[in-house]
Amino acid sequence: MAKLIKLHRSRNYRIIAGVMGGIAEYLGWSPFLTRLLFVILSCASVAVPGILVYIVLWIMMPNATAESYR
Repeated sequence: MAKLIKLHRSRNYRIIAGVMGGIAEYLGWSPFLTRLLFVILSCASVAVPGILVYIVLWIMMPNATAESYR
């Protein structure tokens, strides 16, 4: 049976709130590259500042539980 991966804030790859680490775990990407891509896209975006997107994701994404990593 396939493991169901849910989007959550990471416990393992947390620098500020674990948002980018959680996205990296969900997509199976490197946390460093996910953060780098977010910073690049945030700098290139004029319409929506990256910090605002990060804060919204911080509020919306649930924190990882012990069951998240089973």
